[in-house]
Amino acid sequence: MRTSSSALLLALACLTASTTASALDLKQLTSTGLKAGQALTLSDQDVAKAADEACVYMDQQNKVAPANSPYAQRLAKITQGLANEDGMSLSFKVYLTEDVNAWAMANGCVRVYSGLMDMASDDEVRGVIGHEIGHVKLGHSKTKMRTALLASAGRDTLAASGNANVATLTQGQLGALAEGFVNAQFSQKEESAADEYGYRFMKRHQYDPAALASMFRKLSSDGGLMSSHPGSEARAGRIDAMIKKDSKR
Repeated sequence: MRTSSSALLLALACLTASTTASALDLKQLTSTGLKAGQALTLSDQDVAKAADEACVYMDQQNKVAPANSPYAQRLAKITQGLANEDGMSLSFKVYLTEDVNAWAMANGCVRVYSGLMDMASDDEVRGVIGHEIGHVKLGHSKTKMRTALLASAGRDTLAASGNANVATLTQGQLGALAEGFVNAQFSQKEESAADEYGYRFMKRHQYDPAALASMFRKLSSDGGLMSSHPGSEARAGRIDAMIKKDSKR
């Protein structure tokens, strides 16, 4: 998910992390021959290590809310009981920025931007988190990290170093890796699957699932976060339909 607060760009996926000259156009990389099959040659261990390094880099590049910050305290309350979720170990932090964004990496690194928290209720933030960790649980984040890793370091470099030696990445390559992942776009099919996961997440924890739909509508109406997620009203409508269907059982 992504957006900037000035135009109010959820992922909820997904939101605007600052884009730099080193950020990657993953669609262009695919068109120049970086196919999914090639990305899959990297092991899960390689991808997990890359996610660890990318998360550390992002924490260094952003202002992380200290533990005594109202934002950090609120997020701790919102995510209470979610440190081990659906077989995943999750780590939550808040970035102090007006940008409206949230994302999760394959290693369980979950980051929520204060700009998003400012405009969302507690359950709406939970809906965003549920959607984002859905991308992790369903393997979407891992695939994006593989692609970003191959793109940032280069397939030839990785092959020469014994596939993926993340520790050998330069600072510039690490920055490209992190931003390439954070700015990656998910497919419509992936977004729909993460939406459904987010809905089931809300139901499983007895949160209000309608907050997921209201977040879609809120962000879409502001022309912000969901600008990278076409059909936000239709997606909100599908959440409404799930709620209606479940209420009849």
